[in-house]
Amino acid sequence: MSLDYLATDAVAITPHDTTVQPRFVAIYVGGSGNVRVKTKAGTDTTFVGLPAGTTIPLADVELVYSTNTTATYLVGYKA
Repeated sequence: MSLDYLATDAVAITPHDTTVQPRFVAIYVGGSGNVRVKTKAGTDTTFVGLPAGTTIPLADVELVYSTNTTATYLVGYKA
């Protein structure tokens, strides 16, 4: 996958059901599983069955939920 941006920083993500995340331009999945997010627009989506090494190119994620997130070693790319 080709990304149209460069990240200037990367931070570990600790999934939490109420803690708002910093704004990311993408999320890297280090360990396979599901990732449930809420976007700034309010959309609640679960990415199911992601293999390790996947990058989710979704900007403005507000929450990375602990509920229903089974993937591990999540890293947020910051612009």
